[in-house]
Amino acid sequence: MRRLNRKKTLNLVKELDAFPKVPESYVETSASGGTVSLIAFTTMALLTIMEFSVYQDTWMKYEYEVDKDFSSKLRINIDITVAMKCQYVGADVLDLAETMVASADGLIYEPVIFELSPQQKEWQRMLQLIQSRLQEEHSLQDVIFKSAFKSSSTALPPREDDLSQSPDACRIRGHLNVNKVAGNFHITVGKAIPHPRGHAHLAALVNHDSYNFSHRIDHLSFGEVVPGIINPLDGTEKIAIDHNQMFQYFITVVPTKLQTYKISAETHQFSVTERERIINHAAGSHGVSGIFMKYDLSSLMVTVTEEHMPFWQFFVRLCGIVGGIFSTTGMLHGIGKFIVEIICCRFRLGSYKAVHSVPFEDGHTDNHLPLLENNTH
Repeated sequence: MRRLNRKKTLNLVKELDAFPKVPESYVETSASGGTVSLIAFTTMALLTIMEFSVYQDTWMKYEYEVDKDFSSKLRINIDITVAMKCQYVGADVLDLAETMVASADGLIYEPVIFELSPQQKEWQRMLQLIQSRLQEEHSLQDVIFKSAFKSSSTALPPREDDLSQSPDACRIRGHLNVNKVAGNFHITVGKAIPHPRGHAHLAALVNHDSYNFSHRIDHLSFGEVVPGIINPLDGTEKIAIDHNQMFQYFITVVPTKLQTYKISAETHQFSVTERERIINHAAGSHGVSGIFMKYDLSSLMVTVTEEHMPFWQFFVRLCGIVGGIFSTTGMLHGIGKFIVEIICCRFRLGSYKAVHSVPFEDGHTDNHLPLLENNTH
């Protein structure tokens, strides 16, 4: 009895089979079917390779939220060369809270030659080329994010030529920690001294004819330094055409959390607009000669995360490709075969009628087939 129930259950399961097997003796192959199968397999292979390349690739996801961190300090990383001797210039930061951060708190003044060596010029040319491409193709920023810590350093390479020439410029490099409020980092004539209403620079002791604020920004960034990241002002060079010239940079700093498969860092991106003008009090152009970088912080924080297609999604897409191509090619092959059979049948029927037509004496034809008489004796 138990054996009979098992047999009934097995037969019931067989009836539910959605994939019935056809005996090979009933399968008919054709040249057209083989051709369609070859095209289908080739298409599947190509699409599978393309899908696998998409699966291996990653993309950057951008999320925005309000920045709630106001108590921490903001780090400014500086590497600027000014075409004046170090004893004639001074750099410092003054924020909206009237807090002054002197250059002695983290900046180094290094006498250098303003003109770059051949190797350094090639470095600057490549950096400027990358900057121009970044302005045209914003998607390259994702590539830079993903290549962080993998690419070579973006710092200015050391000079490889003769250093016998006397220095005519000052390289100001290092970092400053400032409050997370809007401020003004500037380089101007004379060293900065504290003042009850802010600060002042001792510019009276410097000859006016020695003013030359031609400068080169080798690096300027905010927050943690991430090797391989190129900032908007890196590689910028400005040549002054007058002794009394002011260069202004208006910077908007955006806190950024970078999370990739290679690095996790809290840094800052920024956008910048530039302006330069000649100081002429008689013409109404007032101000102080120098380099002024006025920065302000955005209230939004950007989280940049590198994401990857999960394996289950890749598997589902792959199954869709295989099943879709099988179904589509089978349907197209059936439709094509049906159309060919209709055309061939009409052609054969027309030929058959032409052969078996019976002419009358008046010129008409009898297309009816003669009746077969079965004479039985």
